Amino acid sequence: MTAVALTINGRDTSADVEPRTHLADFIRETQNLTGTHLGCEHGVCGACTVLVDGVPVRSCITYAVSCTDAAVTTIEGLDDDEITKELRTAFSCEHALQCGYCTPGMLISARDLVLRATDANEHDVRVAMSGNLCRCTGYRGIIRAIITVITDRRKRGVAHLPGAGREKLGPAGASSQATVRKSERKQIAQPVAEAAPPSGEIDSLADWKPNSTFDKSFVVHRSLDEVWSFFGNASDVAACLPGASITGETDNGRVITGKMRVKVGPIAAEFHGTAEIMRDAATYSGSINGSGRDQRSSSATRGFVGYRLMPAENGATKVLFSVGYRVTGPLAQFSRSDLVDDIAGRLVVVFAQNVEARLSGVPASAQTSELRAGGLFFSALGRAIKARFRRLFKR
Repeated sequence: MTAVALTINGRDTSADVEPRTHLADFIRETQNLTGTHLGCEHGVCGACTVLVDGVPVRSCITYAVSCTDAAVTTIEGLDDDEITKELRTAFSCEHALQCGYCTPGMLISARDLVLRATDANEHDVRVAMSGNLCRCTGYRGIIRAIITVITDRRKRGVAHLPGAGREKLGPAGASSQATVRKSERKQIAQPVAEAAPPSGEIDSLADWKPNSTFDKSFVVHRSLDEVWSFFGNASDVAACLPGASITGETDNGRVITGKMRVKVGPIAAEFHGTAEIMRDAATYSGSINGSGRDQRSSSATRGFVGYRLMPAENGATKVLFSVGYRVTGPLAQFSRSDLVDDIAGRLVVVFAQNVEARLSGVPASAQTSELRAGGLFFSALGRAIKARFRRLFKR
């Protein structure tokens, strides 16, 4: 017997197995994950396809011991995966399944193709899916379903991921991941969220709809022209927001690239993205529209900020702004609108204080290297629970 330890669907697993045990048998017989089907057992039909370190692999001809320290994702591990959800819907709409025996392997291979395909070319889809055989459908519904998903995602501005995120070719499993730490293996096993467009590709407001919006305002005790001029410098503005920084500018500052470091409990993320800045001096208003992605957590976000400056009492300036956003991936669990609104209120206070300080020539004392939202989140959650109990006891 040989000891094997790996991660399956984000859960650490270990067992003593015969060296000849195939990964498919290990998954089905020791883990009871029977969504992985065995067909030809010669690596031809594709029914047994699973992901090993993010790479589609024939589990019927892959030894379990060769996957030591690897991250394995079966069809059960993709229940909440965004691309797989879209494929399941498309398969149902296009009648792309009959007996269903080949379907788990089909979905895993199709998901990999959706990630890396530049466009929905029928010939390329047929070639890419030729390693998955079906005895029932005649393939037409399967091809239509995959093309539908690719087309829809590209229309929404979701760019392809070259090589599905793989940086090099080679064997999957322990041989290519020997230096990966356990915490990183768990990240590899996580479902992939919708990817943000790469640098240079900007989502327009017409291409997507925010899940949540909120409006805020604050007052800066400086003149309207001073604040307007300050808002025209993206680096200065970013310096006032904890965790944010600008990494590059093009088109005279109209398009910027940057990053935002966020820490929520055990989850640390660094969103890298691109934004388009529009300003109208005649109305003292502007907008920022962009998107970003954290590679480690596979979380992605899209958002816009519209703002307007207005004169206030005693020569001060009132800043009114509206924010809309959408978050996908693991961090989406922290995007409940009521909690985010509370957190946003606190961040606005910090931002306003830093803007005031910068305009006064005083270093922004509240500036930090990352946004630590965990304490804000749990504080807001606690207040929400207390408010709920107060309402209950008043009845």
